[in-house]
Amino acid sequence: MTDETLKERRIVWKVGFEEKNLKPKPDLVITTGAHGGLANPEVLLARKLGVEVLTQAQAIGKFMSGKEGISVCGVGGKTTVSAMIATVLDFAHQKPSYAIGVGRINPLGFPGQYAQGLQFVAEADEYVNSPGVDNRVKFLFQKPRVIVVTNIEFDHPDVYQNLDHTKEIFKKFFVSLPEDGLLIACWDNPHIKDTIKGLEVNLQTYGLSPLADWKIEKIYFGQEQTLFDLYYQGGVVSQIKLKVPGRFNVLNAVAAFAVGTFLGLDAQTIKEGLGSFGGTKRRFEFIKEINGIKLYDDYAHHPREIEATLKAAKQWFPGKRLIVVFQPHTYSRTKALLDDFSRVFSMADFLVITNIYSSAREKDNLGVSGKLLAAEVKKHHPRVSFQSGEKEVTEYLSEIARKGDIIFTMGAGNIFLWHRSIIRAMRSKR
Repeated sequence: MTDETLKERRIVWKVGFEEKNLKPKPDLVITTGAHGGLANPEVLLARKLGVEVLTQAQAIGKFMSGKEGISVCGVGGKTTVSAMIATVLDFAHQKPSYAIGVGRINPLGFPGQYAQGLQFVAEADEYVNSPGVDNRVKFLFQKPRVIVVTNIEFDHPDVYQNLDHTKEIFKKFFVSLPEDGLLIACWDNPHIKDTIKGLEVNLQTYGLSPLADWKIEKIYFGQEQTLFDLYYQGGVVSQIKLKVPGRFNVLNAVAAFAVGTFLGLDAQTIKEGLGSFGGTKRRFEFIKEINGIKLYDDYAHHPREIEATLKAAKQWFPGKRLIVVFQPHTYSRTKALLDDFSRVFSMADFLVITNIYSSAREKDNLGVSGKLLAAEVKKHHPRVSFQSGEKEVTEYLSEIARKGDIIFTMGAGNIFLWHRSIIRAMRSKR
């Protein structure tokens, strides 16, 4: 996903991790939790050489320091809400800094920058700093003035015991807000309600609930656009227009609206800024139309994200057949949420399940597989097929897809790399 950005920035990258990659000696090494994290061979050598080492989470915390931090957390929506906020601030000529975990943002372009403006917008991840080496929570390195929480779900069974453990981690982040800070929380998510109950922080809520501070009404989907009205403190902002689909994106936009208002932007500027937002890579991303078949891609990998994306697709493309190719991500998540996964694909007309894309940190398949997941989904869905990999998926799609269909590739693994093969197969159809 980042190749294009690196090329445009003329940044050369190397494949694989070896000690020789640290020649010439760097001034700083930043590592993610993937590929061994702090146990990566390049990191270990850097420390021997006396080179400063930061994790990605620590680096974001340092970049945010000295700025007015805006942190967006939650199991789904972090990327889009962060991108919407950055877009609105940029539209308002605030020259924001931001670090967003996506390949590209329309219309901003690159997913990160450090600029002269006061605000720094960042995704705030509840995963750990470096699994097995440093299990401090990533978002606790950020010290924001504003926190947005989109939802709370049980999503990392490899590091958290259960949903209650997850809630406690989020609560710890929320109470770190300064006295003049603000927590903006989605009131439609019951786990958020439980988590923030009794917290002594400045709070604004948003959602479809009539009890939310920022209340959404009159949502309309049509002609590939979204319209809605927004009520707050007795006033209304009418006909807010988005170029992106789904109720989840309405919620995302309202979170951004609340942030912009708190920062002093006027409603019309925020409204126009949101209207300029065209989406991000791997979030309901249109890839190509081939012989009347449209190919889309989405990062959704948790049952709640999948459910929301499929609902949005059905609203965006009424009357069209929806073919979903889902690549499960990690054995631990698939096992822990197997029953949830088995029930969330009802809106797909055809569903293809692939092999599980495992994480390098997982050493055991825990007795689960893509084939097992497909069998579980078949208990609730009549048209499910297990196709192990790229070749099998491509051949299957070439058999069943027809003009007018919408194909969605979905998952947090490498499924987006299969698009070239799928496009070739669709071109060869007669």
